[in-house]
Amino acid sequence: MSNDLFAHEWKAVEIDIPPFASEMPHHALTDYLSSATKPQPLPVGLPSAMPWDDELLPKELRDFVRDVADRTQCPPDFVAVALIVGISAVVGRKFSIYPKQHDDWQVVPNQWGCIIGRPSAMKSPAMKQALRPLINLEAREREKYKNAIAEHKAASEMLGLERKAAKGKAQKLLVDDKKDAALAALAEFASDLAEPLERRYIVNDATVEKLGELLNENPNGLLLARDELGGWLATMQTEDGAVGRAFYLECFDGSGSFVYDRIGRGTVFIESCCLSLIGGIQPSRIAPLVRGAVTGEMDDGLVQRLQLTVWPDDEREWSLVDRWPNKDARERVEAVIDRLDQTPDEPRQVVRFEPRAQELFNDWYTEHMLEIRHGDIHPALQSHLMKMPQTIAGLALLFSLIDGGTGAVGLTPTARALDWADYLKSHANRLYGAAINASLMGAKLIQERKSKLPEPFTPRDALRKGWAGLETLDAVNDSLSLLAEHHIIIGYEVIGEKGGRPSKRYVWRRAA
Repeated sequence: MSNDLFAHEWKAVEIDIPPFASEMPHHALTDYLSSATKPQPLPVGLPSAMPWDDELLPKELRDFVRDVADRTQCPPDFVAVALIVGISAVVGRKFSIYPKQHDDWQVVPNQWGCIIGRPSAMKSPAMKQALRPLINLEAREREKYKNAIAEHKAASEMLGLERKAAKGKAQKLLVDDKKDAALAALAEFASDLAEPLERRYIVNDATVEKLGELLNENPNGLLLARDELGGWLATMQTEDGAVGRAFYLECFDGSGSFVYDRIGRGTVFIESCCLSLIGGIQPSRIAPLVRGAVTGEMDDGLVQRLQLTVWPDDEREWSLVDRWPNKDARERVEAVIDRLDQTPDEPRQVVRFEPRAQELFNDWYTEHMLEIRHGDIHPALQSHLMKMPQTIAGLALLFSLIDGGTGAVGLTPTARALDWADYLKSHANRLYGAAINASLMGAKLIQERKSKLPEPFTPRDALRKGWAGLETLDAVNDSLSLLAEHHIIIGYEVIGEKGGRPSKRYVWRRAA
């Protein structure tokens, strides 16, 4: 039976025939017009992740996080992670911890975090509010710097006058054949005044070279805060970003140094590579980057260093909240940060766990490493989890400092850090699970944006859109196959008028 005749039969029962019906094979048109086979929903795809628990934070921070999350209507996870990363940047290299009692493994508590959510998940407002105490610190230091520059300018003018007077005095001494005295008169004012340096806390967008200069001026460390982390991560994954990637990888540990050589700028030695990092990103943008780690295409450990990565469930509920911020909660957080900021950078202090806390950490550490080595874990996720003991030791130290401790890390902050281990592990499972199930993520994206595709459409139509995670024909075909398996689209082949290889086309299954 020809398609035209078949189409006439359907018209006889008042079924609308699409304009592309003439090119569809009999079975494909039957599938399209029939309501017998219903589309099946795609799997959820994302592994479950632990919800936020206020007990994960020291008491002094909890009300602030809840207040911001309530007023901005965002997940508290976003505020908490951004705040902890910000505090870690203030502490920087002032304190470090030996996670073992008889080993020289030393951990600086700077943290790298990433908050993942849809464009409407309020990531940016959450970050901005969480980092406001640091922004205020920087504003205060900027004002001090302006005053210092004014004083430096006045002192430099005075030095110029003193040099002029010393030159006149030296000339007279030289006439009297008092050469040594003349030289001493000039030497007294020979040194230039050191220019004041501005204390920085946050950088948003800087070249590797400039960031190196800023770290030399701020050896305790800095916070790299990116409103959209996707662009930075994508740049780091390119060949042009290779040098920058190596530099940032070194900055993760917080205790190393770095040397880069440039024609025209010579050799620059960065003694203190300590950088904390926080940024937001959409699921569709993080997936291909993690996929590079999963496939081994870009497996240098950059993504795995985003240890404080959280991807909470979407907030579906919303309500209008119009009230002033909780002043007491904000002041308590600011007091904590001010106290840590006022702690001298030198001498740097190194602490260990108290005996009971060490035992608790050792038990978790042993169980964690055995699970990684013996469990059925994807290598990319395994690499992520291998870095977690460093993160947990650093968090235990941070929680101890936030609580006011300056000596050995006790049982309470250690137990809280181990609670973070379970929480972060569940979110890491979601992150890498999404990348491993990349075809599912691509299928969901194509389904969400079906209106942007022609009908019928080809795989290359989808490829040309350049959607995140669908940058290759193989990725597109895998996602389309999944949609076809769930009867969401119908695929068929068309042979051109001149023959040759048939081309694949798809239509969306007709609604019943």
